[in-house]
Amino acid sequence: MVYITSWDDFVERSVQLFRASPESTRYVMKYRHCDGKLVLKVTDNRECLKYKTDQAQDAKKMEKLNNIFFTLMARGPEADVSEVTGKEQMEAQPAKKGRGRKQ
Repeated sequence: MVYITSWDDFVERSVQLFRASPESTRYVMKYRHCDGKLVLKVTDNRECLKYKTDQAQDAKKMEKLNNIFFTLMARGPEADVSEVTGKEQMEAQPAKKGRGRKQ
């Protein structure tokens, strides 16, 4: 099997694959700690898309892809995934001044 090297291409093709056949599409994550490699696989038994990485910052990208798939599964294949940010809304905290000294 051939691995897709571009993350954006992998996400785009994975979403297209899911939308084409949502009932038979599977998404699998495999992490090998001894190698430090993460492999993501999306398949519908006819087409198989794989992405492999050993970069720690790609974990955030994987989390965003999970949120995209959760949205598609919950709202249906026609759902708009452009609103999925992958981050929870956080309350704004006031900036601290100085080194914790009270004035």
